[in-house]
Amino acid sequence: MSEIARSLRTADGASIAYRLWRPGAPRRTLVLIHGLASNLTRWWAFVAQTHLRERWDILRLDLRGHGGSAWRGRVGMEIWCADLAAILRAEGAPPAVIAGHCLGANVALWFARRAPQSTAGLVLIEPMFREALAGTLGRVAQWRGLIVPVVLALRAANALGLHRRRLETLDLEALDREAQSGGAFPQAKYASPWEDLKSLPSAIYLQDMLAVTAALPDLGALRVPSLVMLSRGAALSDPEVAARRLRALRAMELVHIEARHWIPTEQPQAMRRAIESWCDAFAARPEAPELR
Repeated sequence: MSEIARSLRTADGASIAYRLWRPGAPRRTLVLIHGLASNLTRWWAFVAQTHLRERWDILRLDLRGHGGSAWRGRVGMEIWCADLAAILRAEGAPPAVIAGHCLGANVALWFARRAPQSTAGLVLIEPMFREALAGTLGRVAQWRGLIVPVVLALRAANALGLHRRRLETLDLEALDREAQSGGAFPQAKYASPWEDLKSLPSAIYLQDMLAVTAALPDLGALRVPSLVMLSRGAALSDPEVAARRLRALRAMELVHIEARHWIPTEQPQAMRRAIESWCDAFAARPEAPELR
């Protein structure tokens, strides 16, 4: 038994790639959303090792414009949330626990706001608050207004067929194994725009940047239980500022992890154990939603 690779054709012609672990009829569902300039291979270790497969369906997707979901047009929270909602409908999934890392955590928050009827809970790994951003992303947040016209120009050029014909395939399993083999963490490979652009269209990369530096929804309006993991390091975000913002979430469990930002790579076992423990407790809650 293994994951099945699937795709969904959207009304505007995009093909959204995803993989689904489901041995039979639909069960409780955990959705995994990758981060900025990433793809669904981000979750390779979690999917291979988690015991949640015994009782949960696990769905991981390539956000439009990433990995197998090739696209060079407009992307952003509204589009990514609509794509995920369409996948869950197509699969007949019950209200799902939506998990995401970095940009993916922000997508999860917006999905909970836009599709509360499809959201049973949230697992937020390094959510990115604009006022907490540091390093490169902090500078991007300051200069967002200058990025918008560049994105429009690149999308116009792409529509005319002017773009790179070949992009590298980003295999995060291979990259993670290299990072975990010993020695200093190769942060430059995980936080370099030049590395990211090898596998991602320029217009998509800049739209990722705009999305991750944009405002998030009112957390106090989200009425689902949440697990949040924050790195103690501050490579891309100030954890103290993020923790203060997260207090607005209802029924929130906060876990601090020794990492710079890339928790799925730096602390995969700690991440997996935290998610498993929270999901096991979530499923045992008397108010947990049942399958429809």
